[in-house]
Amino acid sequence: MKTPKQILPLIEDGIVDEVISQLMSGKEASVYVVRCGEHIRCAKVYKDVQHRSFKQAVKYQEGRKVRNSRRGRAMEKGSKFGRKEQENVWQNAEVDALFTLSRVGVKVPQPHGCYDGVLIMDLVTDNDGDVAPRLNDVNLTAEQAIEDHATMVHYIRLMLCAGIVHGDLSEFNVLVDSYGPVVIDLPQAVNAAANNNAQEMFLRDVRNMRLYYGQYAPEILDTRFGEEMWALYQAGELTAETVLYGNLVDDHAAADVDSVLDEIKAAFEQMQENQERIKAAQAPDEE
Repeated sequence: MKTPKQILPLIEDGIVDEVISQLMSGKEASVYVVRCGEHIRCAKVYKDVQHRSFKQAVKYQEGRKVRNSRRGRAMEKGSKFGRKEQENVWQNAEVDALFTLSRVGVKVPQPHGCYDGVLIMDLVTDNDGDVAPRLNDVNLTAEQAIEDHATMVHYIRLMLCAGIVHGDLSEFNVLVDSYGPVVIDLPQAVNAAANNNAQEMFLRDVRNMRLYYGQYAPEILDTRFGEEMWALYQAGELTAETVLYGNLVDDHAAADVDSVLDEIKAAFEQMQENQERIKAAQAPDEE
């Protein structure tokens, strides 16, 4: 296939030897299967900010620190240099999150470096060596759904213990290999302590997993691991070994109608976002 222009410098530098195929094209990036020496990996090519349609990006950027004050000022002013630096911060957030989460035990694709907007990482495959499917494309038994939901709750807990909230976790951002779920797509990951929207995003991530796996095992729908974990996190009591029960008691004597409406609204917005992702993935790439 024709080599994308963003990957050409990596071939010239010997980082990539060959582009084998295009794996997917989304709103934020296109992903290609590439050969790097004896290894088959994937190259995630980030789309330019003008062509990216990730919603409410400012909410995700809050709390991300830039050590160089000149770069920070340029980003605040929105100059051409500042926009370029903002792109670097956006892309490096995923690289940093992947390294951190891999280190603490969350199953993610192993990163190998980010070069001028191209992230090289391991290709997630199944037992036959084929590309692992997304969670959305997998049919589960009730038993498997319960097991994999428990695995995802554990991964989300490990992320929070590391101070990271995925921020866009859904069945479209989880792959399933022969051992279970693999978390992907982390450019929007936020700092749990520094972002004022972190709690909202965290609870939404947990809710998305609960609703998806709950289709196969309805008992999952009654769990409230998100509220329990966040309460423990705020109290400084959440660890990788903390026993979770998923049945945090609501302190409100009466139903909080506003919260219920907010949850319904968030679920509807997530559904629309997912539908847009499907359309974007099915559309031909502009490369």
